[in-house]
Order: sequence, then structure tokens, then C-alpha cells
Amino acid sequence: MVKNIGIQVKAPKKTCNNRYCPFCGSLSLRGKLIVGTVVSHKGKNMVVVEREYSRFVVKYKRYERSKSRIHAFISDCMDVSDGNKVKIAECRPLSKTISFAVVEVSE
Repeated sequence: MVKNIGIQVKAPKKTCNNRYCPFCGSLSLRGKLIVGTVVSHKGKNMVVVEREYSRFVVKYKRYERSKSRIHAFISDCMDVSDGNKVKIAECRPLSKTISFAVVEVSE
């Protein structure tokens, strides 16, 4: 059974028994929604998502490209590989570095 998480995303086709899954468990989401690319999927139930953005440098009056890496929780009901575009949502801290959860995978 997949529940409504309050965000307009495609629900996963599979189900899981993980209590930290936003769709099958009891993890609530709040705050930011970020779109990025999966860089690493080596950890257990964790992915590293990289997002690129431009920021203004006042001294030179130009923009520079920057990127940041965010650790996000991934549940068992989603299939993710390196290079996939994902949408992550902010949640409560799940560990020292994980405060986001993957809510949608787009190929």
C-alpha cells in the first residue's frame, strides 16, 4: 500500500517494509524540494545527489557555476543507478549527514 505524501510525484511501483520510506513507512517530509543527479549509490540505503547552480560574485559582477553534494535516503521500493535524475525532499535528520529522502526517480 502506497500512501499520499502531499507532493505531486509519481509513486513507486513496488512496496517495501522500511519504516523510513516516505511512501510505505511513517517518514514525514517538509521544507525544500531539490532536483539533482545521482553521483554515488555505494552506501546502504543512501545516495549522493549532486546539484548544479549559479551564484553571483559581487566583485567581478559575473556568475560562477557551483555544485553541492547532498546525501539522501533511498528506500528499497525505488530502483536508482548512477546518473539518474532524482527529486529529493527534506525530512527530519535520519543520521549525521542524511536529512533528505528520494521521492521520485526520472530516467
